[in-house]
Amino acid sequence: MREFHFTIPIEPKTKKNSQQIIICKGRPMIIPSKQYKEYEKQAMMYLLFNTTIIDYPVNVECHYYMGTKRKCDLTNLLEATDDVLVRAGILIDDNYTIIESHDGSRVHYDKENPRTEIYIKEVQE
Repeated sequence: MREFHFTIPIEPKTKKNSQQIIICKGRPMIIPSKQYKEYEKQAMMYLLFNTTIIDYPVNVECHYYMGTKRKCDLTNLLEATDDVLVRAGILIDDNYTIIESHDGSRVHYDKENPRTEIYIKEVQE
């Protein structure tokens, strides 16, 4: 069984809580905020040198260490992490045929060292 571990040593951000509405050709569009785009850019720097390409069913377990004790939405954090993993080329897609589950994912508090710990484990059929 193949297993991988990645650490993104910056404060986790979500896409959904910081979206912007812009008008493009007279129609409203929703885009990620500058905060999220900056987070994604920084997170990519920690993942781009990885040569792993996952095209088989896996469990993606994420542990989010937040810098504050404010409430946050685990589902939105997972979605943002999945998008970053796809964009970095680690996962070929974030659909159900690749990411079968997020079992074991949690949100923690660590004021001194906010980060995301990602554990990817192959799912045996």
